[in-house]
Amino acid sequence: MGEERGNVLLRRTQYRYADDNIKSVYIARNILTGKLHNSRWVLERTVRDHAMRVDAQRIKKAAGFIAETTALVRQSETSGELFGLEGEAATRYFSVFNEMILNNKEDFFFKRRSRRPPLDNVNALLSFVYTLLANDVSAALSSVGLDPFVGFLHTDRPGRRSLALDLMEEFRAPLADRFVLKLINMRQLTGNDFTQKESGATILRDDARKTLLTAWQNRKREMIEHPFLREKIEWGLVPYSQALLLARFLRGDLNEYPPFLWK
Repeated sequence: MGEERGNVLLRRTQYRYADDNIKSVYIARNILTGKLHNSRWVLERTVRDHAMRVDAQRIKKAAGFIAETTALVRQSETSGELFGLEGEAATRYFSVFNEMILNNKEDFFFKRRSRRPPLDNVNALLSFVYTLLANDVSAALSSVGLDPFVGFLHTDRPGRRSLALDLMEEFRAPLADRFVLKLINMRQLTGNDFTQKESGATILRDDARKTLLTAWQNRKREMIEHPFLREKIEWGLVPYSQALLLARFLRGDLNEYPPFLWK
């Protein structure tokens, strides 16, 4: 391990917040508000851009449910309530995920989210990209002096980077999911880029991983205006900017943690 950055006071504050259920929920609520907002906008943007190619009413209904759930998240007072609402919203979001796959339907058809192991090509892509995103978020948290293993929503577990899993929730839909959909819809990958193991797991072939990693790096170099900072930054710096804002909140420089609200 390299030299730790940041100072011990910041991490001690992080640990105190993590041990306080009220303070943890206060932060987790904002993180999930960002996740649901971004999930909803991914759906609504699909309707806006491809209204003639998708079941617009079905997608709008899912987006409306997520909007209603966001309001409930803002009122939640326990982590159990937050997990329940997040799970319902995620189920509704993935229920229309297949609508956003516009091309390559013969090789990429999404039925449901399967994680361990991923059971089809789309889930294999999602799981792989989520792993890349978790690594980027973990590195961002470490770079600002926070402990990636101590979170506010995901509970502590040996070897689990709970805070990285917390913070990456905001970026799943606008960064990871849209990246996967672009790979599929732009036909950058085909069914020949995957293989099935005896366990039933579907994995990417080595050459396809190289293609994906190159595209991922290019994606992170694309520019975006940060909604809170009002500055143009690369997508790849968004996790760092949010980690920095979280550190500023824990230090007392901000009244609350501002989630990343993509639009």
